[in-house]
Amino acid sequence: MPGLRRDAVRVVVPATSANLGPAFDCAGLALGVYDELVAMATDDPGVLVEVAGEGEGSLPLDETHLVVRSMRAAFDWLDEPAPGFVLRCVNAVPHGRGLGSSAAAIVGGIVLARAMVVDGRDRMTDDDVLQLALRQESHPDNLAAALYGGFTVAWVDDDGHADAVSLAPHADVHPVVLVPPTELPTSTARALLPSAVPFADAAHNAGRAALLVHALTADPRMLMAATDDRLHQANRAAAYPDSVAAVGRLREAGIPAVISGAGPTVLAFADDSTMSVVEGAAGHGWVIRAVDIAVVGAREVPVPLA
Repeated sequence: MPGLRRDAVRVVVPATSANLGPAFDCAGLALGVYDELVAMATDDPGVLVEVAGEGEGSLPLDETHLVVRSMRAAFDWLDEPAPGFVLRCVNAVPHGRGLGSSAAAIVGGIVLARAMVVDGRDRMTDDDVLQLALRQESHPDNLAAALYGGFTVAWVDDDGHADAVSLAPHADVHPVVLVPPTELPTSTARALLPSAVPFADAAHNAGRAALLVHALTADPRMLMAATDDRLHQANRAAAYPDSVAAVGRLREAGIPAVISGAGPTVLAFADDSTMSVVEGAAGHGWVIRAVDIAVVGAREVPVPLA
């Protein structure tokens, strides 16, 4: 039996922005902000967890840590004895801000465990990773983007099987994130959604979501129309009024902007010529950051030499 590698293994996984306006629960964009996970199997049972960066001092340092739970799920799937291991997380993805921190932890943990198994990559495909991740997070939008990178469209079949395609964004698509200081749990944001929506609003979003694929991959000039949403942002406005106001100011200025995932971060598509407008739309204490698109998703990378 091949078993586990005895050397340290390092994985990086990107932040993600889901929905992108109208494509609720199905579209995602991988962003060049990364969590870094390093683990090594030990002979001792149990786990030793260290966290630096985002979540330091607030995340659990035991078996309840989401990365650890995801690793355990992957070891079980691979039918490898659950080992003891040390885990170090250096997090750059903000937590509770709508930038896919839970998806990064889930996908990153599974990919990390797969890399720790000698023949893990041969036995667990990326599709397997996505199915396993879906057991922990019920919608595949952030998961697919974190796993595959780029611009992804994901869906779940009637039998519960998730699938996704990763598309190359146009070179003129330039994301900017406006991150407020407040957090918003995804569960809180989802609880504000109605159980039914008007037919006209559903048709509106279907058309805009289709246009979004064209705008992001072929013609960014269409992004203003393509990012118009009627399903979720207005229904959750009470949870992030400052973010909704920022989106409104940006769109009035001709800059495509949406709530990133469940919020409260705002995602805008801007360039150097419009950054001053973006900065003016942000609230006090917000962090504004132009980010690259992560064209590659979660992956093993070399461990730096000490």
